[in-house]
Amino acid sequence: MSVNQTKRKVILDCDPGHDDAIAILLAAKAPKVELVAITTVAGNAEVEKTTVNALKVCEIAGLSDVPVARGAGQPILRERRTAPDIHGDSGMDGPLLPQPTKSPVEEHAVDLIIRHLLASDGDITLVPVGPLTNIALAMRREPAIIPKIQEIVLMGGAMFGNTTPAAEFNIFVDAEAAKIVFESGVPLVMVGLDLTHQAMATPEIVERIAAIDNNVSTFVVELLNFFSDTYFHVFGFGGAPIHDACAIAYVNDPSVFTTIKRRVDIETKGEFTYGMTVVDLYGVTGREPNVEVADKLDQEKFWTMLCDALKQYS
Repeated sequence: MSVNQTKRKVILDCDPGHDDAIAILLAAKAPKVELVAITTVAGNAEVEKTTVNALKVCEIAGLSDVPVARGAGQPILRERRTAPDIHGDSGMDGPLLPQPTKSPVEEHAVDLIIRHLLASDGDITLVPVGPLTNIALAMRREPAIIPKIQEIVLMGGAMFGNTTPAAEFNIFVDAEAAKIVFESGVPLVMVGLDLTHQAMATPEIVERIAAIDNNVSTFVVELLNFFSDTYFHVFGFGGAPIHDACAIAYVNDPSVFTTIKRRVDIETKGEFTYGMTVVDLYGVTGREPNVEVADKLDQEKFWTMLCDALKQYS
């Protein structure tokens, strides 16, 4: 991983989603991130909705030159599952935004990912923060992209579950896709719930963002108010964890959290454990570690990074 280059080229694969929206906003202004493209996938809502939501966020952020490509609408094998209990029917309920004037590109997300990687010098990082369907399909369609991927920094997985007792949502939605990605040999950073639950937008954090007082920070506060409310009602949390922005934060500055190199395998057959990210914490299998597993978040560094990015919007 080249952490000393001025900016890291990123394709952000997402399913907006409140925390996805904040990830886009951070990626657009993070000083060491060059946002090459945004691709969408079914996850928090149907892909038609997540694509519209991505376009809305681009519009409020002024990202007219960043292409948005619509991707997979179904997991590879399983029935589609969405999260209206967390994100509302639209996938991004709460803020009232006009329909976007920006349109997605005609190219499918999988084709866009393949094209950019094949044309690259191996300097593109993929940041998937939804189900891994697009990434797995791209790898299957054109295996030549695999050695071209600088790194994959994904939001997903955990040593516990939020969708089942064993499985985190993004992995559970398409565990077959996750298995393909985790076994690809690409350098992987897993930013899972163990880490992202430390990025909790408490009322104090929301006040800090509100004090920035521009159009984008106001939008983020509206996102967080809705997101915090659903997290309280579903999980009893006193705030909303901004999962997806953590992955972008790592790309911008890896010192924002620590990682531990471990073997991680994806369970696709278990009756009660489908979608589990099986982390060999103590090395009991003797299998080669394949994933940097996010561990501890520097919370002040993270919130300062996000607030500094939001202050750059007018």
